[in-house]
Amino acid sequence: MDIKLLRAFITLADTGNYHAASEILYLTQPTLTKQIQALEHLLGTSLFQRGRYGAKLTISGKQLYPCAGDLLKQYDEFLIHALNIQKLDLNKLALGFGISSFQIAPACVNILREQHPNAEVSLSNIPSSVQSRMLLEGQLQAGFIRLPVAHPLRATVLMEEKLVLAVPSGTRVDSSNIQHLLNRYQLLQVNSLREPCLAGQVDSFLKENNLTASSTLATDDIHSLLALIAGGNGVALLPQSVSHFLPTGVTLVQLEARHSGWQIGIAWNPQIQNVLRDKFLQIVFQE
Repeated sequence: MDIKLLRAFITLADTGNYHAASEILYLTQPTLTKQIQALEHLLGTSLFQRGRYGAKLTISGKQLYPCAGDLLKQYDEFLIHALNIQKLDLNKLALGFGISSFQIAPACVNILREQHPNAEVSLSNIPSSVQSRMLLEGQLQAGFIRLPVAHPLRATVLMEEKLVLAVPSGTRVDSSNIQHLLNRYQLLQVNSLREPCLAGQVDSFLKENNLTASSTLATDDIHSLLALIAGGNGVALLPQSVSHFLPTGVTLVQLEARHSGWQIGIAWNPQIQNVLRDKFLQIVFQE
Protein backbone atom coordinates (compact mmCIF):
# COMPACT_ATOMS: atom_id res chain seq x y z
CA MET A 1 0.00 0.00 0.00
CA ASP A 2 1.30 3.44 -0.93
CA ILE A 3 1.83 5.46 2.26
CA LYS A 4 0.52 8.60 0.52
CA LEU A 5 -2.97 7.01 0.43
CA LEU A 6 -2.97 6.64 4.21
CA ARG A 7 -1.71 10.20 4.61
CA ALA A 8 -4.52 11.45 2.37
CA PHE A 9 -7.05 9.46 4.43
CA ILE A 10 -5.80 10.79 7.79
CA THR A 11 -5.52 14.39 6.57
CA LEU A 12 -9.03 14.42 5.08
CA ALA A 13 -10.45 12.80 8.21
CA ASP A 14 -8.75 15.41 10.42
CA THR A 15 -9.87 18.40 8.35
CA GLY A 16 -13.24 17.06 7.15
CA ASN A 17 -12.79 19.16 4.03
CA TYR A 18 -11.35 18.28 0.62
CA HIS A 19 -10.16 21.80 -0.09
CA ALA A 20 -8.34 22.18 3.24
CA ALA A 21 -6.85 18.67 3.03
CA SER A 22 -5.59 19.19 -0.54
CA GLU A 23 -3.86 22.42 0.49
CA ILE A 24 -2.09 20.68 3.41
CA LEU A 25 -0.98 17.88 1.13
CA TYR A 26 -0.03 20.23 -1.73
CA LEU A 27 -2.43 18.36 -4.05
CA THR A 28 -5.26 19.37 -6.30
CA GLN A 29 -8.73 18.35 -5.12
CA PRO A 30 -9.19 15.92 -8.05
CA THR A 31 -5.89 14.24 -7.16
CA LEU A 32 -6.93 13.93 -3.52
CA THR A 33 -10.27 12.48 -4.59
CA LYS A 34 -8.51 9.88 -6.75
CA GLN A 35 -6.25 8.90 -3.85
CA ILE A 36 -9.21 8.42 -1.50
CA GLN A 37 -11.04 6.40 -4.15
CA ALA A 38 -7.94 4.26 -4.72
CA LEU A 39 -7.72 3.51 -0.99
CA GLU A 40 -11.42 2.68 -0.79
CA HIS A 41 -11.06 0.35 -3.77
CA LEU A 42 -8.03 -1.31 -2.17
CA LEU A 43 -9.84 -1.80 1.15
CA GLY A 44 -13.17 -2.71 -0.42
CA THR A 45 -15.15 -0.26 1.67
CA SER A 46 -16.34 3.35 1.67
CA LEU A 47 -14.41 5.63 4.01
CA PHE A 48 -16.17 8.99 3.66
CA GLN A 49 -19.64 10.41 3.18
CA ARG A 50 -19.30 13.52 1.05
CA GLY A 51 -21.96 16.17 1.54
CA ARG A 52 -22.55 19.88 1.50
CA TYR A 53 -20.78 20.26 4.80
CA GLY A 54 -17.63 18.41 3.74
CA ALA A 55 -16.46 14.85 4.22
CA LYS A 56 -17.45 12.73 7.22
CA LEU A 57 -16.09 9.33 8.11
CA THR A 58 -18.30 6.34 7.53
CA ILE A 59 -18.58 3.62 10.18
CA SER A 60 -15.80 1.71 8.41
CA GLY A 61 -13.74 4.87 8.18
CA LYS A 62 -14.08 5.50 11.93
CA GLN A 63 -12.96 1.94 12.67
CA LEU A 64 -9.93 2.16 10.38
CA TYR A 65 -8.86 5.68 11.38
CA PRO A 66 -6.93 4.76 14.59
CA CYS A 67 -5.00 1.95 12.87
CA ALA A 68 -4.17 4.17 9.90
CA GLY A 69 -2.95 6.86 12.26
CA ASP A 70 -0.70 4.39 14.08
CA LEU A 71 0.75 3.14 10.80
CA LEU A 72 1.44 6.66 9.60
CA LYS A 73 3.10 7.54 12.91
CA GLN A 74 5.29 4.44 12.75
CA TYR A 75 6.27 5.28 9.18
CA ASP A 76 7.28 8.83 10.12
CA GLU A 77 9.24 7.54 13.14
CA PHE A 78 10.96 5.01 10.88
CA LEU A 79 12.07 7.77 8.49
CA ILE A 80 13.42 9.88 11.35
CA HIS A 81 15.27 6.87 12.77
CA ALA A 82 16.75 6.04 9.35
CA LEU A 83 17.94 9.62 8.88
CA ASN A 84 19.56 9.61 12.33
CA ILE A 85 21.37 6.37 11.52
CA GLN A 86 22.58 7.88 8.26
CA LYS A 87 23.90 10.93 10.11
CA LEU A 88 25.77 8.67 12.55
CA ASP A 89 27.16 6.54 9.72
CA LEU A 90 28.47 9.64 7.98
CA ASN A 91 30.68 10.23 11.03
CA LYS A 92 31.94 6.65 11.40
CA LEU A 93 34.65 4.79 9.55
CA ALA A 94 35.70 1.17 10.10
CA LEU A 95 39.04 0.26 8.51
CA GLY A 96 41.08 -2.92 8.20
CA PHE A 97 44.85 -3.30 7.90
CA GLY A 98 47.63 -5.87 8.21
CA ILE A 99 51.34 -6.25 8.87
CA SER A 100 52.31 -4.74 5.52
CA SER A 101 50.38 -1.52 6.19
CA PHE A 102 51.68 -1.20 9.76
CA GLN A 103 53.00 2.31 9.11
CA ILE A 104 50.83 3.83 6.40
CA ALA A 105 47.42 2.90 7.86
CA PRO A 106 47.80 4.62 11.28
CA ALA A 107 49.49 7.63 9.63
CA CYS A 108 46.54 8.16 7.26
CA VAL A 109 44.05 7.70 10.11
CA ASN A 110 45.89 10.38 12.08
CA ILE A 111 45.60 12.84 9.16
CA LEU A 112 41.87 12.10 8.84
CA ARG A 113 41.33 12.74 12.55
CA GLU A 114 43.17 16.04 12.30
CA GLN A 115 40.92 17.12 9.42
CA HIS A 116 37.73 15.68 10.96
CA PRO A 117 38.15 15.70 14.76
CA ASN A 118 34.58 14.54 15.35
CA ALA A 119 34.94 11.46 13.16
CA GLU A 120 34.77 8.08 14.89
CA VAL A 121 37.45 5.93 13.24
CA SER A 122 38.33 2.33 14.12
CA LEU A 123 41.36 0.49 12.73
CA SER A 124 41.55 -3.29 13.17
CA ASN A 125 44.20 -5.86 12.25
CA ILE A 126 42.25 -8.26 10.02
CA PRO A 127 43.43 -10.88 7.47
CA SER A 128 42.92 -9.80 3.86
CA SER A 129 40.51 -12.65 3.12
CA VAL A 130 38.29 -11.56 6.01
CA GLN A 131 38.57 -7.91 5.02
CA SER A 132 37.23 -8.76 1.55
CA ARG A 133 34.10 -10.33 3.03
CA MET A 134 33.58 -7.45 5.44
CA LEU A 135 33.95 -4.90 2.64
CA LEU A 136 31.31 -6.71 0.59
CA GLU A 137 28.94 -6.81 3.58
CA GLY A 138 29.52 -3.15 4.50
CA GLN A 139 31.15 -3.96 7.86
CA LEU A 140 34.32 -2.20 6.70
CA GLN A 141 34.41 0.98 4.64
CA ALA A 142 38.00 0.51 3.42
CA GLY A 143 40.86 -1.88 3.96
CA PHE A 144 44.61 -2.09 3.42
CA ILE A 145 44.59 -5.43 1.72
CA ARG A 146 46.52 -7.98 -0.30
CA LEU A 147 45.76 -7.69 -4.03
CA PRO A 148 44.03 -8.59 -6.24
CA VAL A 149 40.45 -8.19 -5.00
CA ALA A 150 37.28 -9.72 -6.42
CA HIS A 151 34.44 -7.85 -8.13
CA PRO A 152 32.70 -5.62 -7.16
CA LEU A 153 35.47 -4.40 -4.86
CA ARG A 154 37.83 -1.78 -6.24
CA ALA A 155 41.44 -1.25 -5.20
CA THR A 156 44.51 0.90 -5.84
CA VAL A 157 48.06 -0.44 -5.49
CA LEU A 158 50.03 1.24 -2.69
CA MET A 159 53.20 -0.81 -2.31
CA GLU A 160 55.12 -3.95 -3.21
CA GLU A 161 55.60 -6.41 -0.39
CA LYS A 162 57.94 -9.42 -0.31
CA LEU A 163 58.99 -12.26 1.93
CA VAL A 164 62.18 -12.08 3.98
CA LEU A 165 63.77 -14.68 6.20
CA ALA A 166 63.81 -13.73 9.89
CA VAL A 167 66.69 -15.40 11.73
CA PRO A 168 68.30 -15.09 15.18
CA SER A 169 70.87 -12.30 15.15
CA GLY A 170 74.40 -13.59 14.73
CA THR A 171 73.31 -16.45 12.48
CA ARG A 172 75.67 -16.98 9.56
CA VAL A 173 73.49 -16.77 6.48
CA ASP A 174 74.04 -17.71 2.87
CA SER A 175 71.02 -16.23 1.08
CA SER A 176 71.67 -18.49 -1.88
CA ASN A 177 71.26 -21.59 0.31
CA ILE A 178 68.09 -21.08 2.33
CA GLN A 179 67.56 -24.83 2.51
CA HIS A 180 70.60 -25.08 4.80
CA LEU A 181 68.91 -22.82 7.35
CA LEU A 182 65.62 -24.70 7.06
CA ASN A 183 67.52 -27.89 7.82
CA ARG A 184 69.25 -26.33 10.79
CA TYR A 185 66.27 -24.52 12.32
CA GLN A 186 62.61 -25.36 12.63
CA LEU A 187 60.33 -23.13 10.59
CA LEU A 188 58.10 -20.91 12.73
CA GLN A 189 54.76 -19.72 11.35
CA VAL A 190 51.79 -17.69 12.55
CA ASN A 191 48.70 -19.88 12.88
CA SER A 192 47.14 -20.18 9.40
CA LEU A 193 43.71 -19.36 10.87
CA ARG A 194 45.06 -16.01 12.05
CA GLU A 195 47.10 -15.21 8.94
CA PRO A 196 45.75 -17.38 6.08
CA CYS A 197 47.20 -15.19 3.31
CA LEU A 198 50.69 -15.24 4.80
CA ALA A 199 50.49 -19.00 5.32
CA GLY A 200 49.48 -19.44 1.69
CA GLN A 201 52.31 -17.21 0.49
CA VAL A 202 54.88 -19.17 2.50
CA ASP A 203 53.60 -22.51 1.19
CA SER A 204 53.73 -21.24 -2.41
CA PHE A 205 57.22 -19.86 -1.90
CA LEU A 206 58.52 -23.17 -0.56
CA LYS A 207 56.94 -25.20 -3.37
CA GLU A 208 58.01 -22.84 -6.17
CA ASN A 209 61.61 -22.93 -4.98
CA ASN A 210 61.73 -26.65 -4.09
CA LEU A 211 62.37 -25.92 -0.43
CA THR A 212 61.36 -28.15 2.46
CA ALA A 213 61.08 -27.47 6.18
CA SER A 214 62.13 -30.26 8.52
CA SER A 215 59.65 -29.16 11.19
CA THR A 216 57.27 -26.29 11.82
CA LEU A 217 55.91 -24.60 14.91
CA ALA A 218 52.81 -22.36 14.82
CA THR A 219 52.27 -19.38 17.10
CA ASP A 220 49.15 -17.27 17.57
CA ASP A 221 50.63 -13.87 16.74
CA ILE A 222 53.56 -12.24 15.01
CA HIS A 223 55.06 -10.77 18.19
CA SER A 224 55.28 -14.18 19.88
CA LEU A 225 56.88 -15.57 16.74
CA LEU A 226 59.53 -12.84 16.67
CA ALA A 227 60.26 -13.44 20.36
CA LEU A 228 60.83 -17.13 19.63
CA ILE A 229 63.22 -16.25 16.81
CA ALA A 230 65.12 -13.81 19.07
CA GLY A 231 65.50 -16.66 21.55
CA GLY A 232 67.06 -18.90 18.91
CA ASN A 233 64.06 -21.20 18.57
CA GLY A 234 63.78 -21.09 14.78
CA VAL A 235 63.44 -18.99 11.65
CA ALA A 236 60.41 -17.66 9.77
CA LEU A 237 59.37 -16.38 6.37
CA LEU A 238 57.64 -13.04 6.99
CA PRO A 239 56.62 -9.85 5.16
CA GLN A 240 59.46 -7.36 4.94
CA SER A 241 57.27 -4.84 6.76
CA VAL A 242 57.99 -6.58 10.09
CA SER A 243 61.13 -4.42 9.99
CA HIS A 244 58.98 -1.61 11.46
CA PHE A 245 58.61 -3.45 14.78
CA LEU A 246 61.55 -5.84 14.76
CA PRO A 247 62.80 -6.72 18.28
CA THR A 248 66.44 -6.97 19.32
CA GLY A 249 67.86 -10.36 18.48
CA VAL A 250 66.20 -10.79 15.08
CA THR A 251 67.83 -10.16 11.68
CA LEU A 252 66.04 -10.07 8.32
CA VAL A 253 67.61 -11.72 5.30
CA GLN A 254 66.60 -10.58 1.80
CA LEU A 255 65.50 -13.37 -0.54
CA GLU A 256 66.21 -13.59 -4.24
CA ALA A 257 63.81 -16.31 -5.24
CA ARG A 258 60.62 -16.87 -7.16
CA HIS A 259 57.17 -16.19 -5.75
CA SER A 260 58.45 -13.99 -2.95
CA GLY A 261 56.51 -10.80 -3.71
CA TRP A 262 52.94 -9.48 -3.87
CA GLN A 263 51.05 -6.18 -3.93
CA ILE A 264 49.31 -4.33 -1.12
CA GLY A 265 46.59 -1.78 -1.85
CA ILE A 266 43.65 0.11 -0.42
CA ALA A 267 40.30 -1.50 -1.26
CA TRP A 268 36.70 -0.36 -0.97
CA ASN A 269 33.20 -1.25 -2.16
CA PRO A 270 32.05 1.31 -4.76
CA GLN A 271 28.47 0.02 -4.50
CA ILE A 272 28.27 1.52 -0.99
CA GLN A 273 28.33 5.32 -0.78
CA ASN A 274 30.26 6.93 2.09
CA VAL A 275 31.54 10.51 2.05
CA LEU A 276 33.96 10.10 4.96
CA ARG A 277 35.47 7.00 3.32
CA ASP A 278 36.04 8.91 0.09
CA LYS A 279 37.84 11.65 2.01
CA PHE A 280 40.01 9.00 3.65
CA LEU A 281 40.82 7.47 0.27
CA GLN A 282 42.00 10.86 -0.98
CA ILE A 283 44.33 11.10 2.02
CA VAL A 284 45.73 7.65 1.28
CA PHE A 285 46.28 8.48 -2.39
CA GLN A 286 48.08 11.72 -1.48
CA GLU A 287 50.26 10.05 1.14
